[in-house]
Amino acid sequence: MTSPKDIVLNAWKTFSSGDVDRIAALFTDDAEWIAPKGNATAIALDHTDHMVGAKQIARFIAQEMHKMFFGIDIAFRGVYADGDTVIVEERMRATLAGGKAYENDYCFVFTVAGERIREVREYMDTRKGWRMVFGEEAR
Repeated sequence: MTSPKDIVLNAWKTFSSGDVDRIAALFTDDAEWIAPKGNATAIALDHTDHMVGAKQIARFIAQEMHKMFFGIDIAFRGVYADGDTVIVEERMRATLAGGKAYENDYCFVFTVAGERIREVREYMDTRKGWRMVFGEEAR
């Protein structure tokens, strides 16, 4: 059996493939990805901040987020595991669709069920993200 930490690290490699079916296979059918309400990415893409289902999550990772972020560079700061929970700290850098630079720190809390991801809770500096995306203070 693969460890939850290895499952999550493999998922990050697979996310960059852009293959919706391979990405969807990483998640349980009823998986959830929960981001902060009203975050800049969700608002800019007119997208939900709470995705449910492997296919919806996979489409966002493989296709929808690339309408906003180009040249994505992920730098891991730490990966920590305890039982079925894996925490990933990272910094994401990219170029926004309008050409401006984007850089923000993230923390993801993954819950693994068997060999697949059941839940992801995403945390980021929402105020900083809002300013980079919209150039103004968050509402």
